[in-house]
Amino acid sequence: MDPSHRDRARRRHDRLLGGGLALALGAGLALTGAAAGTAYAADVNVARNAGFESGLADWTCSAGSGATVSSPVHGGTAALKATPGGQDNARCAQTVAVRPNSTYTLSAWVQGGYAYLGATGTGTTDVSTWTPDSAGWKQLTTRFTTGAATTSVTVYTHGWYGQAAYHVDDVSVFGPDGGGGGDPDPVVPAPPAGLTAGAVTSSSVALSWSPVSGATGYHVYRDGTKVQSVTGTSATVTGLAANTSYGFQVSASNAAGESAKSTAVTARTSTTGPNPVPAVPKHALTGYWQNFDNGAAVQKLRDVQAQYDIIAVSFADSTATPGQITFTLDPGVGYASVADFKADIAAKKAAGKSVIISVGGEKGNVTINSDASATAFASSAYALMQEYGFSGVDIDLEHGINSTYLTKALRQLSAKAGPGLVLTMAPQTIDMQSTGTEYFKTALAVKDILTVVNMQYYNSGSMLGCDGKVYSQGSVDFLTALACTQLEGGLDASQVGLGVPASPRGAGSGYVDPQVVRNALDCLTRGTGCGTFKPSKTYPALRGAMTWSTNWDATAGNAWSNAVGPHVHALP
Repeated sequence: MDPSHRDRARRRHDRLLGGGLALALGAGLALTGAAAGTAYAADVNVARNAGFESGLADWTCSAGSGATVSSPVHGGTAALKATPGGQDNARCAQTVAVRPNSTYTLSAWVQGGYAYLGATGTGTTDVSTWTPDSAGWKQLTTRFTTGAATTSVTVYTHGWYGQAAYHVDDVSVFGPDGGGGGDPDPVVPAPPAGLTAGAVTSSSVALSWSPVSGATGYHVYRDGTKVQSVTGTSATVTGLAANTSYGFQVSASNAAGESAKSTAVTARTSTTGPNPVPAVPKHALTGYWQNFDNGAAVQKLRDVQAQYDIIAVSFADSTATPGQITFTLDPGVGYASVADFKADIAAKKAAGKSVIISVGGEKGNVTINSDASATAFASSAYALMQEYGFSGVDIDLEHGINSTYLTKALRQLSAKAGPGLVLTMAPQTIDMQSTGTEYFKTALAVKDILTVVNMQYYNSGSMLGCDGKVYSQGSVDFLTALACTQLEGGLDASQVGLGVPASPRGAGSGYVDPQVVRNALDCLTRGTGCGTFKPSKTYPALRGAMTWSTNWDATAGNAWSNAVGPHVHALP
């Protein structure tokens, strides 16, 4: 350990102890013996072979499921790869020496299939955390406190049955040395570079910066005052005054401390900005309109049931330019001309409806993974809005997204379109299982301009609800427990909708009777009609419901919209 780091940690401990002692004496209390707080050595990483540079030394993996690999790695030259098989979840564990009555921060970088990180035998409350599959490295972090007699704790990782192999690197169990030593302490990271101000509104500024090696988080400063802490490399500072100049800086941090601040950037807010609540009803019904013939009823927009408040035209097309989209009206839907189609859009808008262009779908894909592609998307999407009269866009990308650049694209589009932009998303269930997924991160990053997330509660299989229990699709519990994850994860209730098929033919699986949808809406907004899962509170501002598609609805005589639409509009 660097002596200067040890001295800093000891001085920090002494300051904390001195403050606690002064408070206790001021209250007329006396501290004796161990309660006085022995000044232990500085915290260390008590895990051994934490980066798997020595193979599987100090680690034990179930059923021979673990091995070290040279790629991918997060740091150093090796990482753990563990592969679930049959009834084995590929659990790899290590017992570490700890001090009693001490707090430890447990973290690890993971990639690949489902990955879990936890600690058992703590003597108090055992802890765990997890993430769905991830294409890139993602850090899992949790904390535990040891019991009065606890001198060792088992830390572990594991995957999930039937899921892909997962990778782990740079494990850290950071806290007081329990006598077993461990890997070297982390060092304070370097200041972030590349701080850039992006899209601005009358009350917000979007910031982004380059990642810093060894950093576990970042702090955002406005005119020298810390205003936000994030784990990623972007943030949007809100609550600003219109037409005002601000200076921004960012620092990096980890368990060792906080870096110096970055070079400052200046940004000025605009004089006018977007309305955070677009002109969509408080409770809205969303339906996808098919610009193709797949056996469902072929419709013109004018034939779409009047219950629908948002109509998503499916789908935009990608071009050879990354990020760029276009739209071609399919002759098979029966329009005499493009002008006739545009007239239908105008008529729906005159009737108070929002007609938007949907991007993606099962077979479509648009790649937005650079500044250039983000700009291409924003420019082309806005051009379609101007040409056809679309009120906004729907993000239905099902082949992976990059939250950093998709966020930039949507903010650029918002800056062009202004306060009338309607922005919706239709992620799959797996994309919204935790706030660490790219879709959830994007939704939270554009929360101030986001209209609604209509997650697809179909073609899914079993998923975790917000209570940590597994629920199977096709039930009221599946709808409510998974919606709860979004509601408790940071989205406003007005930004959450329930997406289901309009008929059994509308999806491969997951169709539910309209009464189940109505029960789920009542459970979330009124606390009635619930199944075995009942949320801890109600969400009366819940936006509503969505279906695929208006065409399959029409095929079944509009039974779905006739049953669900009035119920949505009558919500509290």
